[in-house]
Amino acid sequence: MRVRVGLTAEKVTAVGAEVADDVGLHRVTMAQVARRLGVKDASLYAHVRSLEDLRGRIALLAADEKTLLIAEATAGLAGRDALIAFANAWREYAHEFPGRYAATQAPVKIDPELAAKAAGPRRAVALTYGMLRGYGLAEPDLTDAARLLRSTFHGFVALEASGGFAHARAPQASWVRSLDALHILLQHWPAPREAGSA
Repeated sequence: MRVRVGLTAEKVTAVGAEVADDVGLHRVTMAQVARRLGVKDASLYAHVRSLEDLRGRIALLAADEKTLLIAEATAGLAGRDALIAFANAWREYAHEFPGRYAATQAPVKIDPELAAKAAGPRRAVALTYGMLRGYGLAEPDLTDAARLLRSTFHGFVALEASGGFAHARAPQASWVRSLDALHILLQHWPAPREAGSA
C-alpha cells in the first residue's frame, strides 16, 4: 500500500479529533477525515487500522491534552484552590473540545499496546488522587471521592452542553456553588459504615 508522504498516525488522529469536535465523536467517519486531509479513504488505513482504532487514538490524545491542562492549572495549589482549578480546567476542556472530551468519557476501545505507552490516563489518576490526598483521604475513600468528582464534573458539563439547564439562574452560579459544596464535603468526608449496615 502506498503511504502518502507526510501522513502519520499522529496527523490522522489530530485531524480526527478536529472532526470529532466539529460533528461529535460518534459521527466521525474515515471518509470525513480523509476529505479534510485531502487523501483517499484507503490512505488512512496505512496509519490507523479502523474507525474504532482512530477513536481510541483520539481518546488517548484527549486524555493527554486534558491532563496537561489540569496539571498546569493546579500546579502549586492545594485544598479548595486546587479543587476549583482542577474543576475549571476540566470544564474548560469540555467546552472547547467537545468531541475529544466525549472520547475521554465514552467506553472507547483502545489498543492495549498504545494504552500501555500513554501517560495521560495514568497522570490523570495521579493528579486526581494527589489533589484528594490534600484533604487527608486514603483508600478506599480516594477512589470513592474520585468517582464523585468525575460524576459531578461530567454530569454538569454534559447537561450544560445539551441545554439541560433551562432555569433562569445562570449555570456559572450553580457551578461555583457546587464546587463550594464539594469542598465542604471533602473536608468532612464521612467515616466508613460498619460492615453489614444499610
